[in-house]
Amino acid sequence: MTSNLTRREALATAAIAFLSTPLAADEAAPKAAPKQRWRIGVSTYSFWHFKGEPVSIESCLEQAADMGFDGVEILHVHMEEAAKAKGGRVDPPYLRSIKQRAFALGLDLMGFSTHQGFVTPDAEKRKANIGHTERCLELAYELGIPTIRVNTGRWGTSKNFDELMANKGIEPHLPGHTDDEGFEWVNDSFQKLLPKAESCGVVMGLENHWGLGRDAVGVLRVVNAIKSPWLKVTLDTGNFLENSYEQMAAIAPQAVLVQAKTYPGGGEWYSLDIDYSKVASILQAANYRGYISLEMEGKEAPATAVPKSLELLRRSFG
Repeated sequence: MTSNLTRREALATAAIAFLSTPLAADEAAPKAAPKQRWRIGVSTYSFWHFKGEPVSIESCLEQAADMGFDGVEILHVHMEEAAKAKGGRVDPPYLRSIKQRAFALGLDLMGFSTHQGFVTPDAEKRKANIGHTERCLELAYELGIPTIRVNTGRWGTSKNFDELMANKGIEPHLPGHTDDEGFEWVNDSFQKLLPKAESCGVVMGLENHWGLGRDAVGVLRVVNAIKSPWLKVTLDTGNFLENSYEQMAAIAPQAVLVQAKTYPGGGEWYSLDIDYSKVASILQAANYRGYISLEMEGKEAPATAVPKSLELLRRSFG
């Protein structure tokens, strides 16, 4: 017993001496942190722009893996339509099959892009949208997805989305109502959603996505009022139509997901010339370490446009 203890003591003494010895200059740890390498995913929206028969989610996963993406963001509407086109529905067996397939392909399911709107004086409509969003949080939980994209909603006074885009996302209020009222409805709705988000462990990311969230001021007005780790920001690089880089910088510190728009072949509604090296610098300054999720919104076929867009993002984000 005595000899064993002595041997252990000798080993410990040697280890302490080794750890205490200063490293030679060429062995010293580097002082500068390595450059951030962001993982790059792709939204299923990149493969289907609400036109024609939806591409199956399984096909999106296969293509994303073959093209070299790290993860996939699922567009909720796309998933529902794709399941319906196959004569099925979004139920637990379907969700588990998607989750299993992504894992087998080495892909993260890292985002869930949902739609809702709380900008209405109709309390029953707001309640229905809260219920819908709670369901989306549950779906994300089942899929193992850590964040969902959420919206403020908009006034709905535009004839259709094409008209909204023609007006650069600006639309008049409902008669007799104000933005201040709208923000009250939105804030109250998100407050009601916080318990579900926390119980599911899924962060809501409020996107700069038209309506009251059209600009950084509107997004931050909501997020800063709620002050919860379960409501942060989804930053969309293509939805700021004025002073875009300044607005990205304003919301980047709160971002949990970044959606990166590209427009090969010209955009479905408009095209922007986005300097992604500049975007990378903005995100690095904000210490953003999450995913970059490609949203290819061009008219070019996804088979060529998506890999081309991935190459652009890889060059820009390292």
